[in-house]
Amino acid sequence: MRQIDHIVLHCTAGPQSQTIDAIKNWWKTGLGWKQVGYHILIKADGEAVRLAEDEVVTNGVKNHNARSIHISYIGGVNKNGVAVDNRTPAQIATQLRLLREYKEKYPAARIVGHRDFLVPGKPGYKSCPSFSVRDFLTKHAPELL
Repeated sequence: MRQIDHIVLHCTAGPQSQTIDAIKNWWKTGLGWKQVGYHILIKADGEAVRLAEDEVVTNGVKNHNARSIHISYIGGVNKNGVAVDNRTPAQIATQLRLLREYKEKYPAARIVGHRDFLVPGKPGYKSCPSFSVRDFLTKHAPELL
C-alpha cells in the first residue's frame, strides 16, 4: 500500500458539460500523459467516477503524485474560462463524502487544493480547484482539518 500524505482536490477547469472521454483525451493528446490526472472525477450530478485505483500514481500535481490521492470535480471555470467555484450541491455532497472516507482510510493525510502546492504570481500557478479548500472544510467539515 502506498503512503498517502495528501488528498488533493481539483477542478477540470472546463465547463460542467465536459465528458470524461473528452477530459481523458485532453490528457493523452493535449498533454501527452500516459496516465490519468485524477483517481476520481465528480460529475455535475454528483456521480463519482473512478479513473484509477488508489495504488496507481496519477498526474494530479507535478512532483507530488507518489504520495497523493487526486479528486476532481468537472467544472471550475465560467463561460469565459475564468476560475469560479461552480460546484453543484451534488458535487459538494460527494466531495464531502469522499473526503470523509479517504480521511478515515488515510488519517495522517492532509486535505489540500492543487493551488496549495503553488506560489501565486509564479509561473505555473493556477487557481485549481477554484475555491479555498481550507475555507470549505472550515465551513462544512472542520473535523477534517
